[in-house]
Amino acid sequence: MSDYDYDLFVIGAGSGGVRAARMAAGFGAKVAVAEDQYMGGTCVNVGCVPKKLYVYASQFSEAWRDSPGFGWSPSAPAFDWSVLRDNKKTEISRLNGIYVNLLENSGAEIYHARAKITGPHSVEVGGKTVSAERIVIATGGWPFVPDFPGSEHAITSNEVFDLDEFPKRVLVVGGGYIAVEFAGIMHGLGVQTTLCYRGDKILRGFDEDIRNFVAQEMQKKGINILFNTGNDG
Repeated sequence: MSDYDYDLFVIGAGSGGVRAARMAAGFGAKVAVAEDQYMGGTCVNVGCVPKKLYVYASQFSEAWRDSPGFGWSPSAPAFDWSVLRDNKKTEISRLNGIYVNLLENSGAEIYHARAKITGPHSVEVGGKTVSAERIVIATGGWPFVPDFPGSEHAITSNEVFDLDEFPKRVLVVGGGYIAVEFAGIMHGLGVQTTLCYRGDKILRGFDEDIRNFVAQEMQKKGINILFNTGNDG
């Protein structure tokens, strides 16, 4: 008989936390998981999944422009941001439910609350304190906007998925793959898009030929890329 309420307490129900909890429960451990926001973490809610849905949506404009060459005579399409945004929410809610079912079916107990470690084997969650032989911290990270003149107008990649109003123009700051993806998404959905990067090539760490080719193709499509634009002020 264990001296603890749980063999394992996992803080955070993202990809890592859910996997750890399910595996441990599958081996017979008594497991609890705490999540105070949304099930599935970044990937499911504000990362891979919604981003791919938006990438698919952004590709339709290019397919429409190419369609006359394949014999189609389409009328000009109209894009409705609210439909895409709300359908995305529906799909994410479905996936959240799947993650809950996966955890419950494995035997793990779920706390929909914020957890705080209060000792080597104690966690405060949902207004009470529980004990655990082992505690896993799988809270991940969260983007933030630093303080600078005009920062009140900036958002992160988290907020871009659920904008109340769709922008006519957007400035993407950064040259990594996330920035490049969002620049492509916004441009494909009809937004006048500028990407600025502090270096002379985007996608640092990628193959040199890929870095050059992607930048050239983005510019061909009409995305304005500003290189060597650092935060000097």
